Amino acid sequence: MTAPAPSLYLHATRSEIIELAAAEGHDADIPSNAGSIRPVVSRTSTRPRKTVDGQKDLSLSFGKDVEKGEENGSLSSVDEPEETEPNPDIVDFDGPEDPDNPLNWSNKKKWGMVSLISAITFLTPLASSMFAPGVPQVMAEFKSTNNMLAGFMVSVYVLGFAFGPLIIAPLSEMYGRLPLYHSCNFFFIVFTIAAAVASNMGQFITFRFFMGCFGGAPMVLGGGTIADLIPREQRGTAMAVWMMGPTIGPCVGPIIGGFLTVAKGWRWNFWFVAIVAGAFFIMSLILMSETSGTIILERKAKRLRAEIGNDKLVSKLDIGLTPTELFKLSIVRPTKMLFRSTICFAISLYVAITYAYLYILFTTFSVVFRDQYGWRGGTTGLSFLGLGIGSLIGQFVYIHYGNRTVTQHIERGDFKPEHRLYIMTVGGFFIPVGLFMYGWTVQAQTHFMAPQVATGIIGFGLLMTFMPAISYLVDVFTIHAASAMAASTVLRSLAAAFIPLSSQQMYGQLGYGWSNSLLGFIALALIPIPFLFIKYGERIRESSTVKL
Repeated sequence: MTAPAPSLYLHATRSEIIELAAAEGHDADIPSNAGSIRPVVSRTSTRPRKTVDGQKDLSLSFGKDVEKGEENGSLSSVDEPEETEPNPDIVDFDGPEDPDNPLNWSNKKKWGMVSLISAITFLTPLASSMFAPGVPQVMAEFKSTNNMLAGFMVSVYVLGFAFGPLIIAPLSEMYGRLPLYHSCNFFFIVFTIAAAVASNMGQFITFRFFMGCFGGAPMVLGGGTIADLIPREQRGTAMAVWMMGPTIGPCVGPIIGGFLTVAKGWRWNFWFVAIVAGAFFIMSLILMSETSGTIILERKAKRLRAEIGNDKLVSKLDIGLTPTELFKLSIVRPTKMLFRSTICFAISLYVAITYAYLYILFTTFSVVFRDQYGWRGGTTGLSFLGLGIGSLIGQFVYIHYGNRTVTQHIERGDFKPEHRLYIMTVGGFFIPVGLFMYGWTVQAQTHFMAPQVATGIIGFGLLMTFMPAISYLVDVFTIHAASAMAASTVLRSLAAAFIPLSSQQMYGQLGYGWSNSLLGFIALALIPIPFLFIKYGERIRESSTVKL
């Protein structure tokens, strides 16, 4: 067999591999289109070496102190090739123009896939809160007066976000992105229809949970697919469009749902989502192809082994782990990092508390604006508009000013991850201000624009908190950034699912003014937290001993 020509990614640097891995939603010692910081399969052997007891040596993946950035010496540098002579048994893309490489696909095919993925990523977060204005109808139909259940019907969807991605991400590394897209889209439609025809509260909540589990797939896989298809210099626009889905989807959903509930009833919120998701599913079956370089090269190696009869042929991205080992490697890490890393737990807890505010608002907006302003029918969904606009503004402000601050430190040569948190200190002030303003303007029944502006301030502050935290975790944990972000996602999703359950009861006992003031005082007490991270974060990281 003729040795393959160098691929586009053959000489990918360590930083490029880490960047791509973060976009793809997995750790950088798991292979991707750019390779892996873990040495790929031996040039003389297709499997990892054995230890004296006959077990596979996995020390390459578990000897890293993720916070100190220390290596155990077994991770080889990816900035320089391990050997100058290509091995004819290593299967790679056939040169930089290989049509099998997703980066070489036609622009029509690539941007068609990007558009479809962005649309699906917008739809599934939209479904999280779309039926919120219809909660009173659901409660009446199922003959329930339990305010806790009223809130849980909305937030249980995000509980699914906590658990589904933990399984979806490892499975995508084993079997590729396409099977996970198709299967998750299919089951998302199935459980959406099930929720639309649910006959009691227990069924409805269960189906909503599984909607969230499978609906999280495009948010887990979308960034990686875009990174597979679009070159770095063109990737920013696609990623920005893709990220808008999780940002504004939950806020736009209730606006649509409010008018749809009046026109057709609460069940049609789910029929609408199922119909649109079904259309996207059919389009994905026609338009989407596998983009994971790992899977593409593995299939190529398998085909060549059968054609040529050379059992030594192996993918360039094969790191010698069985699917079971790869699954265990991916699924255990987030839990380890959450409970063994002080800085990961601390930043995740801070984000979880602030994220719970978002779902307290989601689960109470309809009731608040109905009782205090007499909003009925479709106009109830408009109560979410301020929060959505504020969140969108926060995203643009962070992208501009957050990146500018980091760039200045990088140019001076003194950058450290804590510099990502400077803009978080600003967000910390907006959240309590917005909560105080929202609570007392609603209590006093001032013009409805006052609480709308207040919720916009809250949304702005929340985005200025979430975005720096995500960037900070990527910079701190580098090769294991995806596991750190997964750990943070689990904690904040649990907080968003359970903390809002008592919000209706709290409003009933304390009133809107003092209830939101209580949340505001908690947010006020949290203002120093980002400053403490900035001052002591590096010291905490240096004193930690988290080995994976």
